Amino acid sequence: MNVFDPQLMARTEVLIARCAAKGITITTAESCTGGLIAALLTEISGSSAVLDRGFVTYSNVAKTEMLGVPASLIATYGAVSAVVACAMAEGALRHSKASLSVAVTGIAGPGGGTDAKPVGLVHFARAQSGYAPDHFEQCFDNKGRASIRRAALEFALSLLEESILNY
Repeated sequence: MNVFDPQLMARTEVLIARCAAKGITITTAESCTGGLIAALLTEISGSSAVLDRGFVTYSNVAKTEMLGVPASLIATYGAVSAVVACAMAEGALRHSKASLSVAVTGIAGPGGGTDAKPVGLVHFARAQSGYAPDHFEQCFDNKGRASIRRAALEFALSLLEESILNY
């Protein structure tokens, strides 16, 4: 029995095969998704040739200790911000042997949201060796924690799919 639905599994299987064929290795830096991206990738047989490692950096301290995100960035902009997402993506590359990273930080709720940063706000970044990271911001409908985390997982998968097409 798979944890994820067949459509998501099929997309991920194609992603893993394409990465393997191109010699692309991936690392993840996850906050609000709590390791779901890495879990999805490892559902696919052969993913060990592609997934180098995943960082679950739910706390601010973990972002700093594991990824090297400066505490001053978190203090100034908040953990849920473009600059922190980019720093997470860059840190994941620095602390791994991967060539491509995806980072996710957001507010999955039900609490924690503000007018400026509502529940459902998620910042994504992806980075490739030798390039500045790309940032993406999404505000998913507040249909519950599981829905937001699922939407973030799917968006992160889309970023990885897009990256390997242009690699």
